[in-house]
Amino acid sequence: MRTVGVEEELLLVDPGTGEPQARSAAVLARAERDQAEEQVFEKELHDQMLEFATHPQSGMDELAEEIVRIRGEAAGHAGEIGCTVAALATSPLPVRPSVGMSRRYQWMAEQYGIATREQLVCGCHVHVSVESDEEGVAVVDRIRPWLSVLSALSANSPFWQGKETGYSSYRSRVWQRWPSAGPTELFGTAERYHRRVADMVSTGTILDEGMVYFDARLSARYPTVEIRVADVCLHADTAVLVAALVRGLVETAAREWKAGEEPVDHSVSLLRLADWRAAKSGLTGDLLHPATMRHAPAETVVRALLDHVAEALADTGDLGRVRTGCARLLRGGNGAMVQRETWERTGSLREVVTACVQHTQSKG
Repeated sequence: MRTVGVEEELLLVDPGTGEPQARSAAVLARAERDQAEEQVFEKELHDQMLEFATHPQSGMDELAEEIVRIRGEAAGHAGEIGCTVAALATSPLPVRPSVGMSRRYQWMAEQYGIATREQLVCGCHVHVSVESDEEGVAVVDRIRPWLSVLSALSANSPFWQGKETGYSSYRSRVWQRWPSAGPTELFGTAERYHRRVADMVSTGTILDEGMVYFDARLSARYPTVEIRVADVCLHADTAVLVAALVRGLVETAAREWKAGEEPVDHSVSLLRLADWRAAKSGLTGDLLHPATMRHAPAETVVRALLDHVAEALADTGDLGRVRTGCARLLRGGNGAMVQRETWERTGSLREVVTACVQHTQSKG
């Protein structure tokens, strides 16, 4: 069974005002003082962010337990210095992001200017093991049409700098400012993939392979395919749902490759439109159907994704969990819908953050 790992980026906020706090260095120092605890936290581009990574897991129950546990540990360490964590993909309240002082982050600030300074967004990255780079590239080629559906399911960023954006996932729009971000053309072979990455680095526009921000890529550190389209999910069980779907997509794509099935050759232009529609609508309007690239209700498109990966999910024992999770999101709403409902009910973005802090620590 393929293993799955999740990386989450959390926002550090003041528990009283809801405003982001540039305290990541202090939180990391607190975490490092606990010698009995394995260090799973890392610094991110901005001082208002805290990142963690789970271990590779084979079972979704174990993955869920680890995400809930680490979120709780993050809140505990943050609480010791007077702040807390929220699984928010953007800050609802106005913020002046503070770029970290590492040489890498300062190079990015100098190279990309305001795009770096404003890039305070939190995502969820899912790693799934693959047997080889050839299999990994075959997977990357074949999952492209389905990634926008994951964006719609995970959408959790309707507010930006104190304003309603009109998008369900505004994080994804901000993320597109990076020159290497977004969907990719078909690669066909691992050799072509690696040549393309090397060519990109050789331009000097990006610093290294780690800055190749494809929607789906071969990990530079692990024997995995890394899918990078999701907002950080408000609820831990939504993160697990996304992880299960990603594993299902990877396994389905690998089986298609081994069976000699060619990938669907949608253009990058169409894939970008599907990404934009998912960011705009989330689960509250039409999406572009991955097979036809035509408008269809979100429920229809999610059902198509479930049908596409059903055999792989059944083989891992995840089909019931995923069906239930998708039905719950379609019925009760994703993070963007929860945020908007709180805002409409209270009229306060501070209350939105407060509610999201509580949701971050819940299991569902």
